[in-house]
Amino acid sequence: MSEARSEYKLKNPPDDAISSVRFAPKTSYVLIVSSWDSYVRLYDVLGNTVRTKYTHNQSPVLDTLMTEANRVFSGALDGTIISCDITGDQKYTVGQHEDAVRCLEFSEDKNIIASGSWDRLVKLWDARSLGPIGVHSQQDQVYTMSVKDEMLIVGTSSRKIIVWDLRNMSQPFQQRDSLLKYQTRCVRIFPNKQGYVLSSIEGRVAVEYFDSNPEVQKKKYAFKCHRIKEQGMECIYPVNAISFHFSHSTFATGGADGFVNVWDGFNKKRLCQFHRYPTGISSLAFSNCGSVLAIGCSYLGELDETPQPALEDCIFIRNVTDQETKPK
Repeated sequence: MSEARSEYKLKNPPDDAISSVRFAPKTSYVLIVSSWDSYVRLYDVLGNTVRTKYTHNQSPVLDTLMTEANRVFSGALDGTIISCDITGDQKYTVGQHEDAVRCLEFSEDKNIIASGSWDRLVKLWDARSLGPIGVHSQQDQVYTMSVKDEMLIVGTSSRKIIVWDLRNMSQPFQQRDSLLKYQTRCVRIFPNKQGYVLSSIEGRVAVEYFDSNPEVQKKKYAFKCHRIKEQGMECIYPVNAISFHFSHSTFATGGADGFVNVWDGFNKKRLCQFHRYPTGISSLAFSNCGSVLAIGCSYLGELDETPQPALEDCIFIRNVTDQETKPK
């Protein structure tokens, strides 16, 4: 029986921290989830069931994605990249980094998988043949990436933002320092490719633009968020996740404070805030049509003392409305 409520929790969640939630392309009912329990799970969110899962050789999985060809890719702490054909449940080792694979991105336009690693490299792979295409140094550890068509953006451990054009990887298209003073946590490209949204561990989000024209650069800004006043003190939380609504170009942020906010970045407005979730938000994903938001909740060690009893790792599916996500 399918779920019809505005929000519900998925059954059979991962047994350890959730590292990534992503919808399969062009669906709002197939969700791919990676976890530190070494598994990748594929959920049918309408039926609230686990359709299939596979293990990543007992290594924590830090990111996953799915292409239109029913092929799932995942990257793990041990540096391996695995591809699984979910129709035949066949696994292949695509390649290896010398350190953890922190993030994976797929360019449907170029049919390329990009893997970013703590070994300071981005590697490119052919999504069909699974063969290697190129290896590109990023100067520092790769913490986050985003792809839109031919555009690849990389956020590194030293707060560098490196922009690449997948059509010509001989040198970066742009390099700049983050507008934010503290460690980069997540970056996502605008749906129209004019700029990107960036978050940090210090409760801030920046909106920046690629065009170097001074008039365009005047539009960039940063703002505070995911901060809570408790007992007369302001507690500042990392902003772990960003996800764009592809139709409205608004975006959601998820923080270690357990809140999800939806923002109109162009008009500098917060559109709404959902209720507080049981623990921090580790990952967010709008479905392609924008009607569903997947919310991964996990404690990621951001507090001085580990909560006791241990906080539950869980995934919420929220059916969102235009009132919550459309610019006003």
